[in-house]
Amino acid sequence: MDAADSVDRHLARWRGKAPFDERAEAIVTRMQLLVKHLRHTKEAALAQVGMQDFEFETLHRLVARSGTATPSELAADLLLSPAGMTGRLDTLERSGLVRRVRATDDRRRVDVELTPQGHDLWMDAMKIRGEVEADMVAVLGPEDQEVLAALLKRLLINVESSR
Repeated sequence: MDAADSVDRHLARWRGKAPFDERAEAIVTRMQLLVKHLRHTKEAALAQVGMQDFEFETLHRLVARSGTATPSELAADLLLSPAGMTGRLDTLERSGLVRRVRATDDRRRVDVELTPQGHDLWMDAMKIRGEVEADMVAVLGPEDQEVLAALLKRLLINVESSR
């Protein structure tokens, strides 16, 4: 028999007291706890390289856009207001992680570029975060990882299609 975890204890405490499907509660609660654990370990990984989450997320979006984007593109990607984006970019620019440059084809437009220092810091954080993720799923063999990925994909497709 498998060892008990905190969710087993949670279910036992609530059995007969709350109207929920135990299987669904077990799945959802374990997913929530795993996400919480992953968030904490990723925050610790970012702290190792001297970054905060908002810095990482902004650099991450820039890398996804090949290192250059407009402030409005980044704000849309990050679900931020223009003022919020400006504050973030000011901080990142002061740190030397990004730079603002006037577009050559339209001097009214400003582009945000990832600096080499910003890219290196992002890579350092990505390596550590990747190790955290790999460690988390390493308890499962490759076949189990494939099955879990497929099951989670089915759940996500269902949720996304019902929006």
